[in-house]
Parts: sequence; structure tokens; C-alpha cells
Amino acid sequence: MTPSTLLATLNDWADQGGLRQLDSALPRWIAQQEPSSSPALLLLTAVLARLEGLGHTGLPLHLSAAGGLDQTALGSVVDLLDWPSVVEEAFKTLAQDLLGPGFSWEALHSNRLVRCLQKTAHHADPLVLDAEDLGQPLVLQMEEKGHAWLSLRRYWVYQNKISQAIAQRTQISTPIMNPIAPDASPERPQDLEKTRALLDSLFPASVNTADPLPNWQKIACALALRGQLTVITGGPGTGKTFTAARVLVAALASAPQPDALRVALAAPTGKAAARLRQSIEQALPPLRGSLRSSWQLGPAKTLHALLGRVPGSRRFKYNAQNPLPLDILIVDETSMVHVEMMASLLEALPQSAKLVMLGDKDQLASVEAGSVLGDLCAQADGAFYDPATLAYLTETTGCVLPSKTPPAESALAHSLNQQTVMLRHSHRFGSDIGQLAEAVRQGQVDAVAAFLKATQTRAGTPDSTSPKTSPVESMNPIPADVVALAVKGRRGSTALPSYADYLQVLKSGRSEALKSEADHNAWVRDVLTAFDTFRILCAVHEGPWGDRTLNQAVQQGLVQAGWLSASAAQGDWFEGRPVLITRNDPGVGVFNGDVGLVLTSLTGGLRFYSLDGEALRSVAVSRLQSVETAFAMTIHKSQGSEFAHTALVLPDRSGPLLTRELLYTGMTRARTHLSLFEPTPGLVAQAVHNPTRRLSQGLS
Repeated sequence: MTPSTLLATLNDWADQGGLRQLDSALPRWIAQQEPSSSPALLLLTAVLARLEGLGHTGLPLHLSAAGGLDQTALGSVVDLLDWPSVVEEAFKTLAQDLLGPGFSWEALHSNRLVRCLQKTAHHADPLVLDAEDLGQPLVLQMEEKGHAWLSLRRYWVYQNKISQAIAQRTQISTPIMNPIAPDASPERPQDLEKTRALLDSLFPASVNTADPLPNWQKIACALALRGQLTVITGGPGTGKTFTAARVLVAALASAPQPDALRVALAAPTGKAAARLRQSIEQALPPLRGSLRSSWQLGPAKTLHALLGRVPGSRRFKYNAQNPLPLDILIVDETSMVHVEMMASLLEALPQSAKLVMLGDKDQLASVEAGSVLGDLCAQADGAFYDPATLAYLTETTGCVLPSKTPPAESALAHSLNQQTVMLRHSHRFGSDIGQLAEAVRQGQVDAVAAFLKATQTRAGTPDSTSPKTSPVESMNPIPADVVALAVKGRRGSTALPSYADYLQVLKSGRSEALKSEADHNAWVRDVLTAFDTFRILCAVHEGPWGDRTLNQAVQQGLVQAGWLSASAAQGDWFEGRPVLITRNDPGVGVFNGDVGLVLTSLTGGLRFYSLDGEALRSVAVSRLQSVETAFAMTIHKSQGSEFAHTALVLPDRSGPLLTRELLYTGMTRARTHLSLFEPTPGLVAQAVHNPTRRLSQGLS
């Protein structure tokens, strides 16, 4: 097969839905730049580009004993692409011809557009690679014998910048890096007795009597005091921000000049940033007695706002040459941070600053490429602490942990394990939601099925007054059942929030709200609070069970029920419209992920209102550009939020997007009640059977 014939085939695959136009354009560009490029390289480049579009950061390649690339391993990668059957069969035929016994690494090594590296080589060359240099857009890293990792240049650079930064912050050197000595001089040995006294005051036994020993929150705080990097993972309600607040107070209490300490809070989205600040703000008052200063908590920012995106580029104002002016940075919802953003953040953070990363490793990975928190927490469940760490924890927390030997551990993984903590006890959920989410997280298909069978209800019963013993219910519905629940809720002894609740507050308080600014602000807060008690979360955008269809259906249902004006609901902007911001707009003061409501202002016009922690924000609707109606939203967009009652809506068929992590993330948005809509029986079991698989080079 000639290169031109292969490129024509790739174009056909794009027309058949197997590739994006971008996926077929990259190998075409490579063939134009280097006409001698082999068809094998062009085929692998198309697969690599498609993988990147699905969140993977590279393509693992393995030689088989019979020669050529291992077709079974290659097939498992292709399974991730969810190709139409005609494209998949065509690929298998081509793979056998181009990548089978006749294939050798020379097809890649010889191409001037491919940068070839040996993982075991000890040199600084990888550090000088520029992510945006198109001279060699592909990197082939040769690993152990017969194995290699093919990636787009910029993702290889991002991944290795992360590894380098982690190595520097944990003082470990890796074979392919030249670690740079930290700017800050080594700290003097800690006074362990003072640290123990401080931690005992922040974690009194009475506060944690419900926790099984050991006290993982106290352990996390102790490790954060010791190191420049701490990763704290755990499910909803395990106390990640509770612990972060105590890390902050402990750092302030230990600082020679606490008032001069520069602290920042950040998260990937505006909503998550606001929730982080609110959670820490609520946790601080009882701890003020531990402080020797009047230090005040500043605003939380999105990561984009923190770093200062340079308009029209991928670059940021703050970088290695212009580091962030910070001493402590706390980042929440780290599972949502993609590999490029994490590389930029670590590069911009001065080596002297403390970094505390919070997140649930079992939630969905970032929408864009990478699985950073998953890589960081690869061995978090095991608590693999070395003798020095165990001794330190015993002295400072009183917790005696068993010594465990990890199954396999690189030097960097070992060092990272010493600064990683998994919190294990949830304080948020009723027993049913917590048990169900934990069974999903662990992949216990039979336990999940038995639980849902016990909570199965007849479809179409939103007005049922029969008592329910569980805050979870599941059903096999039609779309109208979701609309009925959203409009009417559930009354009687099983009353659950719905959208009627916030619209009732909106209507009943509007006349009084227009009398004064104070009354108006109080009314807006009440409406926003009522709105956040219920949300519809969808797995997909399109189709009868997607958020776009359900948004329209719920809006129409509320019009028919008299909650929304028919004339107002016909336009883009109407009072009571829930709005999701889909793009950062710093000039307007809104950011991707912000959610709020369109309400009447004190002067009579329509404005978008949202809460930033306790602060009320508003923007004229005419200034908003990238928005969506948010009666229903995707599970991805809901990360960082929680609702008293969550209606979790699955699609009517399985697919690669319906995964264990998606189901777990959606379920754990529910604080007190969960309504699970499973259009086709067996979808939940399939999702539990299908853990997310992100191809990543990991930390090395």
C-alpha cells in the first residue's frame, strides 16, 4: 500500500465516523512534510490522534515474538475507539499487513518527524523539548525491550514536566531527568512535640469519634506540614476540605510571620472554586484560636484565572520565568485537571511553595487528555509508607500504621507515596447512598444489582405517597417520568425537592424583593439556594435521554404547569432560566462551569446571578456569550457540585462513555436522595463492569 492510498483510506474512515477530520489531517500533514513516511507510521499517527481526542496521552506499542506489533495488544487499544464495525474490520486487515510480521521500529526511527528517545538514557535532552515545536511532532520513547510509547510531542513534554516537578518537590531523581536543586534551603528539623501538640489541638478526639482508627485526616495534615507536595484523595464527605482547612491553619500557626503568608485557593471550574472557598471558610471559625494573626482567607479562582491565560495562545502570564507569588496553594477537584494544565501549574509554582492537591481518584478523569490524579494516586489505597514516614507519623499523630510493601514501586512512586493520603470514612451520605456508591467504586456488580432491585419503583409515580425506607430509588422509565419528577417532585411522606421549589420561592418573594437592595439580595440568595437542592444529571448530550432534549422538555413542562410564562420561555432569556457558563470570560467575570439563574434585577432588567462562596455576583444577560440552559446538565459538568436530590439519567444503550467512574461520579453528587433512571435494564451492571481506561505513560 502506498502512502497516498492509505491517506485515502483514512479519509474514508473519517466519512464513516471512525475518525475526526483532524485525525486524518495529521497523517496527511506528515506525508506532505516527509514524503518518504511509511504507511505504517501514517496509520499509527491516525490512531494516536484519535486516542488523544478521547483523552488518552499516547499509544503503547509492543513487539510480538512472531515479529511485528502484537495484534492482540493493538486490538485492545482499538476497542477504546468504539469504531463502526466496518472501520474496525478494515483496520484489522491493514494492521496485519502494515504492522504485522514485516513491521520493525525502523519504520518510525528513520522518519525525521519522529523524535526517538531511550527511557533509560541519563541526559537532559528531554527537558529542552518544546511542546509547540512542530519540527518533530511525534515522540517515540523506547522502554524495555520490545516496548515503546508513541505520543504527540506536546503530551510527552507535559507528562515529563509533571514527573520532573513531582521529583523536585519530593527530592527524588529519575533516570531521564536532571533535577534542579530547589530554591529554598532545607528546613530545620521540625520540633515533633510542638507539631504533635498543634495537630492534637486541630484534631481533638471528640471531633473524630465516628472515624475508624487511624485518623487519616490527621495523618494528611502531618504529611502536609512535612513536605512541599501533598496529595489528599477520598470520596465525597470524607473531609478533604475539612482537612485542607486544618493544613492551612497549621501552616499559619507554624509560620514566623503568618500575616505575610501568601495563600491561594483554586479549582478547574468557577463552581468548584467557589465551593472550595465556602467549605474552608465554614471550617475556619472554630480554628481561629490556633492562629496568632488576623489573617483572612482570600478569594478562590479557577486555574485559568490563577495562572492568567495570555489571550490568543496556550501560554500563561505566570510560568517558570515569572512564578506565582505564593507560599501555599490548595487545589480542589484535581481529577478534573488535564495534563497540560497540571504541567503549566507545576511549572509556575515556585519550589518554595507548599502545594496541597485534593480530589477523588475514582471520579471521572478530565475531559481533555490525561489522568493526572489517577497517576498520582496509583497506589493510594495501599498506604505504602516507609519506616521513616511511619516513625514520623507515630511521633506527630499518635497513629501507628502497619508497614506494607508495595507490589512494585519506582523511586518516584515511592517518594510520592510518602506524601499521598487516602481518606476512607464518609460523613456525608446516608448509609444507602454511601453503600451503593462504594459498591460501584469497587466494581461489585452483584451487590449493586441487589441494592437497586430492592429500591426499584414503578415508573411514572412522581406523586406517590407510599413511605420509602431508602433515600435511593431506581426505575426503568420513559422520558416523561423525568420531566414529571422535575416539575412535580414527590410529595407526601416521600417529599423530594424539584424545580417547583425554587420557582415557588422566586414567585412568592419577587414583589417584596423589589423594595430595597437588601431585600432583593436576600431573595436572590433564597432562590439560588432552593435551585441547588435538585438537579437532573445526564450521561450524554444527545438523544431522548440527553441533557439537550431533557432541558427543552423540562422547560416546556414547567410552562404547562404554570411555573414559567409561555411568552417568556419562548425566548433565549427568561426569568427563572438556569444557566451554565461554558467558556471562561474574565472580562465579564464568569468562568467555565459557573451555574446560576436569570432573575429580575432591582431596576427591572434581567441579570445572571450566582454565588461565589458567600459573595453574590451578577452580570447583565446581554454580556453573556457562551451559555447553556441547565435544568439538565452532564455528569461531567456537575463535578464539584452536590445536590440534596439528584436525578441521575442514563442513556438507553451502552457505550464507551457509560463507565463505572461516570456512574460513581453521578451518584455521589446526591447528598440525601438519589433517583436513578435506567431506560434499559442492565445498563447499570454494564457500567459497573466497564471501568474507565485512560492510556497514560504515568509518572516515571
